[in-house]
Parts: sequence; structure tokens; C-alpha cells
Amino acid sequence: MRKYIFKLCLGIFYIPFISYAQDPIFTQFYNLPEALSPAFTGMANTWNMGLVHRRQWPNDQRRIDTQFGFVNNLVTDNIGLGLTLQNHTEDFTNYNFFSAKAAASYIVELDYDWRLRFGLEGGLGTKSFGFQGLLLEDQININTEQIAGSTIDPWVLRNTNRLFFMDFGAGVLLDNETTWVGLSVKHLNRPDITFVENGNVPLDLFFSLHGGYFYEMTGTPSFFLPEGTTFQFVGNYMRQGQYNRLDVGTIIDYGAFSFGVMSVVNLERRATNSHLLTSLNPVATFVLGDFRLGYSFDINTSGLPRTGGVHELTLTWITGRNCSKCDNYKMRLKRNGEGGYQRM
Repeated sequence: MRKYIFKLCLGIFYIPFISYAQDPIFTQFYNLPEALSPAFTGMANTWNMGLVHRRQWPNDQRRIDTQFGFVNNLVTDNIGLGLTLQNHTEDFTNYNFFSAKAAASYIVELDYDWRLRFGLEGGLGTKSFGFQGLLLEDQININTEQIAGSTIDPWVLRNTNRLFFMDFGAGVLLDNETTWVGLSVKHLNRPDITFVENGNVPLDLFFSLHGGYFYEMTGTPSFFLPEGTTFQFVGNYMRQGQYNRLDVGTIIDYGAFSFGVMSVVNLERRATNSHLLTSLNPVATFVLGDFRLGYSFDINTSGLPRTGGVHELTLTWITGRNCSKCDNYKMRLKRNGEGGYQRM
């Protein structure tokens, strides 16, 4: 009997937190920037597709899984079009979030080196929570401690198990051959995401300020840093409601293989026991022809016990490469609307 009551109380306790749920985020945002901003749509100037699977806290029943996929292309010299899909599930609460959005970008050539990109995205989102999984008092036979039938509780019968809403976002990006910096805002229309009848819980705006810089080693080659080795410095500051997070890291790129470390920083420690550095995340990427396979593992530094960490696997595909060592932000894109890259 106690375990039934415990599950009931814990399920009800989670409902308000689900209503105010934070957006999923990815450690390898540099490998799939389309998850950051619609301004990256069509940036590869050819067919560009990608998938990511993120598994958080796999131990016990706390597992959280997130998948994100995208496909896009530059359809004219200045316009990119694409599609993104995202799915997020929580094992313990049966909570699920899914979205499908169309994305578009417009490119303004400031000069031969610098470009300004504007992006918009919009589509349908849906959230669900397994209210049918709640065990209420009228379902328990006190004498036998057996579960019998479904509830007739008016609150459960009155409230929806799944809701649908429209969701829109925008972004802007400034980039050249070695540098990129952008700003994006999600949930511009503040959709109502409450499960409660006649409720009103606008989804918090999600802000992201992101950037990166490439530095290529020249003139001082060594065994560990051969000619053409590139250092990539990346950062992503995110804020949604009262929550904030800063991801910063360095990646060493040898062309066919790259590795580095990302760190997660809690700049605004609102609680007295909050940690400034919450995790260190080794990352690695392998280039296999037109494919890039990435893996990261988040090592928690804030004292969470035996969660199993966070595993993230990415796979991206870019067609029409002319340069086996090039990646999304290391080369100048062809200016005549053709797919692919030109070696610098």
C-alpha cells in the first residue's frame, strides 16, 4: 500500500515541473548547429542531414532520451530551406515532447568574407504525460491491497493527456571563414503548455548566444600538431526562465579525427550549494567520407550519485565535398550556388 501511495504522490508532484519543462540541449551543438538556430539552415550550400541521440542518467528509472534530426539545403544563392524533428521522453514520468518544424534562412553578403544570415522556424509541437499511469485512491481495494478498475476522479477525467501547439523561433548569424557568432530565440509566441483545463502556462522564451573561432596551425608543425591541424574554440550561453547554462570548450581537429573537452558552467548560482562547474565533457568526432560520427560523455562534477552520466551520439552527412578535411565552418562556400566546397 505504501508504495502505491508513494507513486501517486510522486506523480502528482512532477506535474508542475513538466508544465514548466526546460528545452533539451546538446553537448555537441557545434556538430548540429541547426538545433541552435534556424539561421544555420542551408549553411553547407548542399544537402546536409544529421541525427543526434542523447541519453541522460541511464541508471535505474531516471533515463531521459532526446533525439533531434534535420535536413536542409541552399535552394538559391541567398535562401536556405530545411526541416527539423525533435523527440524527448522521460522514462520515470512517461512525459513526451515532440516537434516538427520548417526552417528558412536568408543570406546577406556584407563583403567577400562576411555574411549575415537571418533565420525563421515554425511548426507543430505536442506534449503528453501518462495521467493514465497515476494510481489514485479509488483504484485501491484497502482490504486486499489489490488494484481494481480505472479511476472516476473528475480531475483526471477532465484534463487532457496530450496537447498540441504552434511554436515559432528566429535567429541571426554573422560568419566568415574562421569566425561565427549568432543569437537565437525560441518560443516567440509563448505557447500555452499546461495540461490543466482552463490553465495558462506560457512556455518560457529560450535564448542562445553562440559562437566559434578556428585557428589553423601553420609554420610550426610537430608530431602532435602536424601541418593543417586546427583548433576550434566554441561557446554557447543559454537562458530559459530562471535557468542558465554556459558551454565552452576547445576541439583539436586533425581532419579525419578530432577530439576535445567541453565544460558546463552555472554562471548564476542561485542556491548556496550550487556548483560553478557542473560537468566536464570529452568529445570526439570521426570523419568517414561524407559522414561525421561524433560521441560525447558528460562527467558530472556536482556530486550527483551514480546517474550513469550523459551519452550523446551524432551522425551528420554533407554531400558534394571537394575537400576531405573541410567541415562546416572551415572553408569558404562556393559563391555561384553550386553544392560543395572549394579548398582555401
